[in-house]
Amino acid sequence: MVTTDYLRDAGEVIGAAASLRDAAALWRARDPAMRVVLVDAMDMRDETPALRLGARKVYLASTNGHCWSVTDKAAEATALILTEG
Repeated sequence: MVTTDYLRDAGEVIGAAASLRDAAALWRARDPAMRVVLVDAMDMRDETPALRLGARKVYLASTNGHCWSVTDKAAEATALILTEG
């Protein structure tokens, strides 16, 4: 479950990583149950991020394995979408 503490911890790891790809790998290693995907920032331009970390943004999403949807409800989040730029 995504909580305020979870988001804070994710923000620290993702914000400090050398690259967005490294950030995703680090968070996957820390929480293998959470899906972490990288997408182009343009693909998320109409969405509101859960976290802003300089040029990096973190969005919460839910997925059933086939369909994805961005959510602002942390309790529903099963995935993190990362962008940069």
